[in-house]
Amino acid sequence: MKKIHTRLAAAAAALACFASAPAHAQADAYPSKPVRLVVGYAPGGTTDISARMIADVLGKEFGQTFVVENKPGANSNIGAESVVRAPADGYTLFVGSISTAINQSLYSKMSFDALKDLDAVALLNVVPNILAVNAAVPVKTVQEYIDYAKKHPGKLTCASPGNGSSAHLGCELFKMKTGIDILHVPYRGSGPAVADLLGGQVDSIFDNLPPLLPHVRAGKLTGLAVTTGSRVPFAPEIPTIAESGVAGFDVAAWFGVFAPAGTPADIVQKVNTAINKALASDPALAASYQNNGFLMPPPPNTPQAFKAFMESETRKWDEVVKATNLQIN
Repeated sequence: MKKIHTRLAAAAAALACFASAPAHAQADAYPSKPVRLVVGYAPGGTTDISARMIADVLGKEFGQTFVVENKPGANSNIGAESVVRAPADGYTLFVGSISTAINQSLYSKMSFDALKDLDAVALLNVVPNILAVNAAVPVKTVQEYIDYAKKHPGKLTCASPGNGSSAHLGCELFKMKTGIDILHVPYRGSGPAVADLLGGQVDSIFDNLPPLLPHVRAGKLTGLAVTTGSRVPFAPEIPTIAESGVAGFDVAAWFGVFAPAGTPADIVQKVNTAINKALASDPALAASYQNNGFLMPPPPNTPQAFKAFMESETRKWDEVVKATNLQIN
């Protein structure tokens, strides 16, 4: 977690000298009609939760409707592409995630380049993941999970919201570091994956903490460990995978808003300013973040800093995809 925040802060500091775009007439009139926030996953997952939270506060800030539209498929690529092809006028935005960076190397045939075809607007949050298992699986610790997998190679299943998600790559990285054989089962979003995990159709998941924590605390799932390098303030009782014996394991998800490339800079800045205002001063949003296990992005959360962070994440996950030979044709 500290590494994620350090890189974000460094990117922000390095680019703090950039001046805000001037307020033009176009930005003054924006938004004059409903704005669509496209999510590339099914309802119920962390991307969807993040989008609906920010849609609510932006609607109040601008006095205009912000509508969340779910377009699941291809690990959010279908939703992202629809935004890339939309008019660059600020009325169609994309709520992306760590997968937006991962997909650039995961898919060998991409119809767009996220770094070139999407403009970074603002980071929304950083989210820890958790390794959780169905309560019927006879393990209570990370080491027991590893031992069980070694005794039953290929028997344990690991669900994810889709190929290339942080949950998927977290699972693959865990397999690499421990030498175990577990089967990855991709879904079209966190909602369906968690539903099958609760139902016992799959055994485990390395997914975002927010939608899983209530089920862990209700005893429906067993939370073995968080995937970040340090314990999470919202669930300090849950150890990390690293302290549980898998040295160096550190994975965290993030979520942010993008616009089609070429969207007027003054509109991008206006949305960025509204998001940062809500993050800094909206008590209801702060409470929702705490209740859901979201971590605030470090200020200043500028479009330029988010762009630099997106570039660094793309390079990082390119190395992981190549090392694990996970590319999808």
